[in-house]
Amino acid sequence: MSIKVLSEQLASQIAAGEVVERPSSVVKELIENALDAGATTINLTIRGGGRDLIQVADNGSGIPADEIEIAFQRHATSKLSTAEDLAAISTLGFRGEALAAIAAVSHLTVISRTEEEQAGTRLQLEGGLKTDQDLVGAPKGTVIAVENLFYNTPARLKFLKSITTERRLIDEYVTRYALAYPDVRFRLTHENRVTFQTTGNGNIQEVLGEMHDAETAKQLLPVGRQREMPELDSGAHKEIAVHGFVGPPGLNWANRSRITLFVNGRWIKDSSLTYAVIQAYHTLLPTGRYPLGIVFIEMPVEDVDVNVHPAKTEVRFQRPNNVFGAVQRAVRETLIAESPVPSISAWSIESSGQTPWTLTARGHEFTWPKTPDQGALGLDWSKRSSASELPAPIDEENAIVEAGPQEKKSPGQKLPIMRVIGQVGQAYIITEGPDGLYLIDQHAAHERILFEKFMAEWENHAVASQGLVAPVTVTLSPSQAGLVEANLDIFRSLGFDIEAFGPNTYQIRAIPAVVIKIDPGRALHAVVEDLEQGDAPLQGKIEARIALRVCKSAAIKAGQTLSTAEMEALIQQLEASQNPHTCPHGRPTMIHLSAAQLAREFGRT
Repeated sequence: MSIKVLSEQLASQIAAGEVVERPSSVVKELIENALDAGATTINLTIRGGGRDLIQVADNGSGIPADEIEIAFQRHATSKLSTAEDLAAISTLGFRGEALAAIAAVSHLTVISRTEEEQAGTRLQLEGGLKTDQDLVGAPKGTVIAVENLFYNTPARLKFLKSITTERRLIDEYVTRYALAYPDVRFRLTHENRVTFQTTGNGNIQEVLGEMHDAETAKQLLPVGRQREMPELDSGAHKEIAVHGFVGPPGLNWANRSRITLFVNGRWIKDSSLTYAVIQAYHTLLPTGRYPLGIVFIEMPVEDVDVNVHPAKTEVRFQRPNNVFGAVQRAVRETLIAESPVPSISAWSIESSGQTPWTLTARGHEFTWPKTPDQGALGLDWSKRSSASELPAPIDEENAIVEAGPQEKKSPGQKLPIMRVIGQVGQAYIITEGPDGLYLIDQHAAHERILFEKFMAEWENHAVASQGLVAPVTVTLSPSQAGLVEANLDIFRSLGFDIEAFGPNTYQIRAIPAVVIKIDPGRALHAVVEDLEQGDAPLQGKIEARIALRVCKSAAIKAGQTLSTAEMEALIQQLEASQNPHTCPHGRPTMIHLSAAQLAREFGRT
């Protein structure tokens, strides 16, 4: 095939693929243009997850009538004039590609008026080609309506995710920029329903309250501005200012998605700075758990290169180590001041000079002395504080308990009859069986019991639902609300009665009877967080995933003291389980110390 120069229209469509990946990319570019135009109000209207309509209206400076057609040509911009300007970019947009790229793959209508003009100008384009232009009455500012996105690029349309997923991605962009610009009033509407709005009064905490529930917003800790830091290669000083909000260690999630970074008002993706936030929580969070952080970094524009990626979400720093250190130090100082590192206790007993037998579990040592009584092992436990600190946090969900070789049991084998002796560390139940000692993880065991009961009821379409005396109101983020709305039928089949109660707010009127003791709001939040994992959270055994997450939240926790009657009831229910040896996540529910092994440890053989 001979070499040919592509037509301008085809070249625009190819270039659009770099800038406009999906509907949320359009939303991002149009919001950034509105902010660069000095808008104080931005209204967004979305239909069909952005495929059918994306409309962004702002009260910014507007586009002059004699420039409006030029604005939709490739590489047309008012934000750069020379190559030197790339070294110090202070605006969100600068390449002059976004409007042309969006117009190339949609039916686009723009209405704009500057303050000096008496009338507005309306321009219509299809596939980047002008179809109409006239004068209309319009307020100062710009309205851009993007319809039938990717109508002329079916391959791109085919690879879009579900409407729910695309809507969630749009919500994330809008809420991020609402955080970065709290003095701008944002209003987001999906399918003629307002799902997110801010007042534009400059209060970031109010924006956080709209994104999260009020209780979460109250817990966030303010991060102060970092003092100026010396440069590595000279004695000069340049300020790297770090501020924002972080969650206390007790507020954590299973992924990094709650860490949001901004540089000079621009939302960015940076794995190194994300790690800086996580590293600030060293020894404060369980393994596999991640914090919430909204971190704003302000620095001289000449020290950061934003011309790295077409989407402008990746940047390069002239002195990355300085930025990393500033973020880590600012977050750590806040955590140390507001959330002191907790001391860690060890559990043991006074052995009265007798040779002890020691079991290490969860990073603690459990010790008991010899006893002449080979029947009931009378254990006298007491708590003793330890001044030492472990180098890493205890991982409650993946705790490994080792006590020498364990006797293998075939799957489905019934448990032996066991007699409850006591509880150790408020985490393990000690029982005596025909052939020795059993230590049972009370959380793992209860989780197995609840899960099997829950799933049995669901498979028989007989999930018992318990109505609440008073409905519980829960406020979610816009993306979380979308997940709940998309799965209301599944929630109902599992015993939940949930109904909409305003923008991103739901009332819980009933929950599954099997978990009636759990806080309904906490249960819903836990389930939604789990559904957020992965790109397609609605695929696969979603009922089992919801049941597993609810049972995990409802199960007895480590640190909960149980009476003898409660421990006996738990053991009886575990014995009746189909798979009593592991929790639904696959962790063991118990370990076995045989009488022969105990005899060896006490020197009786």
